[in-house]
Amino acid sequence: MINRFLIPMVAFVLLAVVLAIGIKHSPEKGIIASPLIGKPAPQFSLPSLQDRTHTVSSAALRGRWYLLNVWGSWCGTCRDEHQMLLDVRRSGRVRLIGLDWRDDDSQALGYLQQLGDPYEFVAADHDGRIAIDWGVYAAPESFLVNPQGIVVYKCMGELTPAIWEKEILPRLAQAAGS
Repeated sequence: MINRFLIPMVAFVLLAVVLAIGIKHSPEKGIIASPLIGKPAPQFSLPSLQDRTHTVSSAALRGRWYLLNVWGSWCGTCRDEHQMLLDVRRSGRVRLIGLDWRDDDSQALGYLQQLGDPYEFVAADHDGRIAIDWGVYAAPESFLVNPQGIVVYKCMGELTPAIWEKEILPRLAQAAGS
């Protein structure tokens, strides 16, 4: 009678242990892969936040690497990330383009005036349609796009020094070496 319950119980425990070890050591745990990776970046043409007489378009960005950073003045994590974005801009390694998502222009401009403007250009996505095209879940998110207009990396959440060093710089260095 004991064997009838003991064998399935031991098998269940062993299976649970194997699954737990696999999940714990998975290199991609907590990562939501973007369907855009390896595909052309969504096309857009939006008004410039800094100069309403100009537009920011994906067509004008082709030919050079760029990091598109989706943010909003209403986003607390964007504020936490801001110093890192200033460091990225100072590094000169990649163009930093902002996508101001569902924001009030005067609040967004005040935010950049107060904290510093790390962006080469900021596109104002007032209705959020372009962020939807990019598959944005929540701000901040950043997308690394190569000169051919292909999305090669997506960072969900705050861009940190560790992500910059481990994920973005190697991709830029690899491209420079090829």
